[in-house]
Amino acid sequence: MSTATTELRRFLIITGQRFKNGQSAPEMFSPAVDKAWHDLLGTPAYEALCQESAGRPIRHVANNGRGAIAWVTAYEEAYGPLPEIWFTDADGNVDRDAIARYRESGVVVAEWDCGPAGGDGDIAPDQPATDRR
Repeated sequence: MSTATTELRRFLIITGQRFKNGQSAPEMFSPAVDKAWHDLLGTPAYEALCQESAGRPIRHVANNGRGAIAWVTAYEEAYGPLPEIWFTDADGNVDRDAIARYRESGVVVAEWDCGPAGGDGDIAPDQPATDRR
């Protein structure tokens, strides 16, 4: 499993936990992890990954925004600090300044253009208020 796919799996686990607890969908701010997501969408492997990770189907939806990433603490509690892939674009370029800010502050402020939603007609909880683009 590639690093991006491993991180997608972790993201889907956090997504499932947040939905189960009535929390908003986590923000997908990594273009590299999102690329792995797009590569798997619509495949039997993706359906299996969702069931294994989140315990339910997870859709990929447009959701533009910018702000603090709300799920970083949950990630760190489960897996440790966010790895470099979260600060990498779809072409493999790493944003060293963003990593440094995160390592200094423990906070990630980023832009995103998509996120998860419940599957099979489930309605995911409302998104948090963000600075919309």
